[in-house]
Amino acid sequence: MAVDVEAPTERKVVVKEMSWDPITRIVGSLGIHTEIDFTNQEVLKCYSTSMVFRGFDIFMKGIDPRDAHFITSRICGICGDNHCTCSCLNQNMAYSVKPPKLGDYAFNLAESADFMFDHAIFNDCMANVDFCEQMVKETNPSVLAKAENTAAPGSDTHGYKTIADIMRSLNPFSGDFYLETLEVARYTREMYCLFGGRHTHPSTIMPGGCSAHITHQTITDYYVRLMEYIDYTKRSIVLHDDLYDFWYEALPGYEKVGFRETDLVCWGCFDDPDVVDYSYKTMTDWGRARMVTPGIAIGGELVTTDLVEMNGMIRILLGSSYFEDWETETTWVTEDPLGNPIDKHHPWNKTTIPKPQKRDFADKYSWVVSPRIYDKRSDRYVACDTGGGPFARQWVTAKAGLVKLGDYLEATGDSIRMVLPRSKSLPQMEFEWKVPPWSNAIERDRARAYHEAYSALVGLHNLNLAAAEVRSGRTKSWREFTVPEDAVSVGFHEAARGVLSHHMVIRDGKVANYQPYPPTPWNASSRDTYGTPGPYEDAVQNTPLFEENGPDEFKGIDIMRAVRSFDPCLPCGVHMYYGGGKVKKVVHRPTGLC
Repeated sequence: MAVDVEAPTERKVVVKEMSWDPITRIVGSLGIHTEIDFTNQEVLKCYSTSMVFRGFDIFMKGIDPRDAHFITSRICGICGDNHCTCSCLNQNMAYSVKPPKLGDYAFNLAESADFMFDHAIFNDCMANVDFCEQMVKETNPSVLAKAENTAAPGSDTHGYKTIADIMRSLNPFSGDFYLETLEVARYTREMYCLFGGRHTHPSTIMPGGCSAHITHQTITDYYVRLMEYIDYTKRSIVLHDDLYDFWYEALPGYEKVGFRETDLVCWGCFDDPDVVDYSYKTMTDWGRARMVTPGIAIGGELVTTDLVEMNGMIRILLGSSYFEDWETETTWVTEDPLGNPIDKHHPWNKTTIPKPQKRDFADKYSWVVSPRIYDKRSDRYVACDTGGGPFARQWVTAKAGLVKLGDYLEATGDSIRMVLPRSKSLPQMEFEWKVPPWSNAIERDRARAYHEAYSALVGLHNLNLAAAEVRSGRTKSWREFTVPEDAVSVGFHEAARGVLSHHMVIRDGKVANYQPYPPTPWNASSRDTYGTPGPYEDAVQNTPLFEENGPDEFKGIDIMRAVRSFDPCLPCGVHMYYGGGKVKKVVHRPTGLC
């Protein structure tokens, strides 16, 4: 029997190279370079770049270790306090010093205030500008039309009747919630300064504890602002749930935007003064006692919560970054203090050897190296990400099921239950963050809203315990120490946007090697030695595009949502180093400054 077969029609595939460099509404020099298939509406390739070199790990060599926290806080103008705290935790281990309880509580109270600040202002004055009325009108007008006619389920709590009203509230410099968040940023900074002295370069956070004068008034000043914040975050969680749930409904398939395998890394934070002694040999125990649980997830499985094991899994690969390998350089550490073998490509042994060159996407194209987690089970170097901070912290903590802070907060094994007490305008409210089925742009942003509450409850828990110390007259918050001639130490902490570690080697009383690893190098890393893309690159590649604009008017909003969901912060990758020194300007008289 004869069958007529139609000749296949030819379809022109439109592929364009498009770049966003620098990415706006973040801190630092980040470029995203893509190849986009506009016919099939997806991103084919992505390269993450940072084109200015940093040098802290070079000029830290030879300094007095006691200066480390003052210098490393200058790595960033956003999370400088996190670097300061991490360096102090590192030094506590090196000097074998345990602060008084009030000193530990001061660290926790300062850092929880910083988290409250960062999550609020990034989500609602930076990342969620991508979901505001003005942006949606320009990129997805049909979605805005639907939002105008969709009632907001949580309107009784946050006060906005429709989803479009929520979008309007996020318009920059005019939206109600946007403007309120700017005010929140002010008083949460005040909360930090009550214990840290100043921000972003703390003056009272130091090894051995905190030098702030902590009194009943300090506790009260923090509490008043904290309760204001708790009122805010109740509305914030409900508002964001309404917005994100609508987004999934309005654009089926949006869960694939920014999607990547659930490969997560979290060092944990907020130490329990009753357990922590800052010794490496007991780090497994005091790490698991943290108020945010440390852990590594690979392929959606929680692999370990042991900080000692996690430390041994870190590898620094080069691949597409502008550095030379250090195989022939000094090996500072062959075994950790417990006798576990330490790899040549572990931070304790890394030597920074910059090699600037032309950008070539087929070879070297970024100053950001490639931190990886070595999974000995599969002999694989995994590009773990931080989920923007809150996603990894809550995922690991929920799965581990170790955390319980009084009646406020509890990890259940697949969720985190949070009870926010009665506040100025809202009654006591209970929320539950459940481990989502995927890691994507929206769930990273959603986790950040819930982590506002998590951070507030950590603050409230520590404030109650600090108040008990002050009432009992135990107001000492700092302890003396001596610097050893030789030491190997590490500080594990979390910046707002994810893992932060400082690895230090002391020889003859001076810093012989100091390697700080903030969250963004983990997330913004380039393709490694094995060709594995970094998390930004992986999350953007194969992301479907829902933007209604064609190639000529394309804004890349879905790509920007994917990248910003990680809370990018690149100052840790943009500090200049001039080798032996370079004269920029000579001034001979005061008037020469004019």
